[in-house]
Formats: sequence, C-alpha cells, structure tokens
Amino acid sequence: MRPTKTYDQERAQFNLARLRKAGVEYEIVIDPDKAIAYKEGEKVDLEEVLLAEDVFFDAKKGEHASEERMQEVFGTADPLVIAALILKEGEIQLTAEHRAKVRENKRKRLVQLIARNACDPKTKLPHPLARIEHAMEEAKVRVDEFKKPEDQVQDVIKQLRVVLPISVELRVAGVHIPAVHAGKAYGAVQGFGKVRKEEWLNDGSWKAELELPAGLVNELIDKLNNMTHGSTTVDIIK
Repeated sequence: MRPTKTYDQERAQFNLARLRKAGVEYEIVIDPDKAIAYKEGEKVDLEEVLLAEDVFFDAKKGEHASEERMQEVFGTADPLVIAALILKEGEIQLTAEHRAKVRENKRKRLVQLIARNACDPKTKLPHPLARIEHAMEEAKVRVDEFKKPEDQVQDVIKQLRVVLPISVELRVAGVHIPAVHAGKAYGAVQGFGKVRKEEWLNDGSWKAELELPAGLVNELIDKLNNMTHGSTTVDIIK
C-alpha cells in the first residue's frame, strides 16, 4: 500500500514568495507559474497568484503575520498590497520539483530562440536544435528560472561561443502595411525586432525600418502575409 502524506508533509511542499523586512520574514503561498509570470511583468491577476490571501511569518507552520506588525512595517495591513510588494521585492521559493520543471521549460525555449536568432557564421545556416542542446550541456549553461528566456538568450549565446561557432546575423527590413491592417499588424512587427524608423502616411498606412535577426525574416514575412492577406510589402534593405 502506498503511504499517504501527512498534512505537515503536504504543507512542506508549498511554493512561497518571501521578503525579509525589518529583521522579520514575511511569506505568501503562491501558484509558482503565475507568480513567476507576475514577477516577469506579465498581466496576471494578483488574486490568481495567491493560493491564500494571507501573509505569514511562517506559512508551513500556519503562523500568520499580525496586523499590528504589518501596519508598522508596511504602513498597511492589506494582504494584497503586501503580497504585491513581496512578489516585487522578495524571492520566490520553489519546490525542487517545480524548479526543475521551470528550468527545463525555459531551456527548451532558449534552444528555440537561439535556433531562430543565431547561425553558423561559416554556412550562414541555423544550428540544429540537437546541436544547440548538446553545446549548452558542454558549456554548462545555467538557465535562470526567474528570468524570461528572451532576456537570457544573448548571455547564453556568449557562453556557447566557447564550444560552438555561432553568431547573430542582423538584417534591416523595410515594411509597408496598408491602413486597413496597420493597427493590428503594428504590434506583431515590434515583436520581431527593433523599429529604427517609422512613419504614418497620409493614407493611414504605416512604413518602418525593422532591425531583426536574419533567421526571423521569413517568419516575419509569413506572419504579415497571413495577417494582411498578402497586402504587406517587406523589402530587405541590408
């Protein structure tokens, strides 16, 4: 018969966010994935992050922070206001199992980003995913579970250069989107790279120069063609 976990064992596997202030630890019990997304700046309702709208001195022991102490330290006893501060300024404490899961998901995303953004400088072709994965292992790349993969990719590429010939080839594309699609497609363009110049024309259409990784050019063209039914013009300037 499989042994059942005791209540204390279940509590010991809480995922917490913790902040030390005025010499005392304050804790909240969190949904780890939503807490990380919230800390990374994504639009997540704070109430969805919290598994309990309570602030604790010690969540595992069920020891609640006193309203008097919270008022003294934070200037408020509102648990949601304090929880937001803990998430912003404190640390997220993950169980070992969940930490491994988050790192693995972000590692996979990093491999995809590197394949899209970088290439072999000799052949100008993207490296296969398996080659990038092997190089990350060889270079002992550590994935930060609390940073977006997009914010880590440049640092990881630097580490990979020790074991893998790799470079980021940039292109500049001129984009012209008709007025009827400009509002919808504007945000999509910004997600591919850096807008260097832009201009709204008298007919309501939008023109821009976009600097982006060479590996994303075809993806940009396909995306805009799908969104604008083939009416967008994309020209490679350099």
